Amino acid sequence: MDNQQNKVQHIFIIGSKGLGNYGGYETFVDKLTEYHKDNPNIKYHIACKGNGKGFMDESKLIGAKTIDKYHFEYHNADCFKVYVPEKLGSAQAIYYDIEALKQSISYCKANNIENPIVYILACRIGPFVGKYQRQIHKLGGKLLVNPDGHEWMRAKWSKPVRHYWKTSEKGMVKHADLLVCDSVNIEKYIQEEYSQFKPKTTFVAYGADIKRSSLEDDDPKFTNWLVEKGLKPFEYYLVVGRFVPENNFETMIREFMKSHSKKDLAIITTKDDAFLKELDERLHFKNDSRIKFVGTVYDQELLKKIRENAYGYFHGHSVGGTNPSLLEALSSTRLNLLLDVGFNEEVGQDSALYWSKNDGDLAALIDKADQMSDEELKKYDLRSTDRIRDAYSWQFIADKYEKVWAGKN
Repeated sequence: MDNQQNKVQHIFIIGSKGLGNYGGYETFVDKLTEYHKDNPNIKYHIACKGNGKGFMDESKLIGAKTIDKYHFEYHNADCFKVYVPEKLGSAQAIYYDIEALKQSISYCKANNIENPIVYILACRIGPFVGKYQRQIHKLGGKLLVNPDGHEWMRAKWSKPVRHYWKTSEKGMVKHADLLVCDSVNIEKYIQEEYSQFKPKTTFVAYGADIKRSSLEDDDPKFTNWLVEKGLKPFEYYLVVGRFVPENNFETMIREFMKSHSKKDLAIITTKDDAFLKELDERLHFKNDSRIKFVGTVYDQELLKKIRENAYGYFHGHSVGGTNPSLLEALSSTRLNLLLDVGFNEEVGQDSALYWSKNDGDLAALIDKADQMSDEELKKYDLRSTDRIRDAYSWQFIADKYEKVWAGKN
């Protein structure tokens, strides 16, 4: 290995399903490799799901070059596919991470790569990670972990599964050489909850861009979408997120129904007929013509345009760290109404309005927001855009990760 090759820091990223898919980690990996693609001192190796739900199809990535069934190149990164037995069901994610970890270590040994950094996103394999950490250390490398949010708190999991996630989180914290937290609140939680391990942590947020949508106001793609959904620019509030209990759709819909707003509530979310039926039985929201479930929008420029033309954005996420949809809303939407939990307040600061789950609180805030002057709306719009530019731009995040890889965190 020549001197130049010795200077290259090889980084193996495990835990995302791929790059650029519709997900937080996938967007993160896409942007990180994009911003570092011309850096001769960094070589990324990205694990991608080769089959099953959410698999990586590189033919949809502009600029990706397929090598064979198991490899493709993108943003100068070596992307390797891991194939998972689909019969494993919900255990697929655990198998996927472990198999990607094994392949990364084997690759280092076969190619004489010294001092690799293995960066695992989320805490799925805590009970098994110890022996792999020792193998990484034998190569002179380090194990880094992004602990994500509180996976064990998510309402969708049964009690035994929640117990596994909490145990797994503990194992990941115990064996990580460094935990990269994308939220100050998560970093504080890790330090306090696992003080017995004296965990080494650093804070690097998730990113967002502040570019306006490439679509013009009269672009048929946007105007047709509005007509199809029965919406008008700046005459709707917007919610974007997965249709799960901890995102508090029930509170937001109930409170909107209590408000006196003449605007619509457009809800962009994944389809869950069972949850929808259960929700309507409790709220009878189908009797309120303002409540509009408008499906999913995967075209990012269209989604950005929809955000830009919303009167306001509701964010009800109560679990997790720095949430991508919140950053995108602060970047694009002029007025943001956020659930008052630490994660959201940390990100929004004084650029947003805040509501609690107390009865009538959000309804009153909606009525207040409806009466705001153009001057007030502009003030919040400028504040939120500045907040993203100053602390969450992808360039800022990529620069911070370069310091992490160099051990200067």
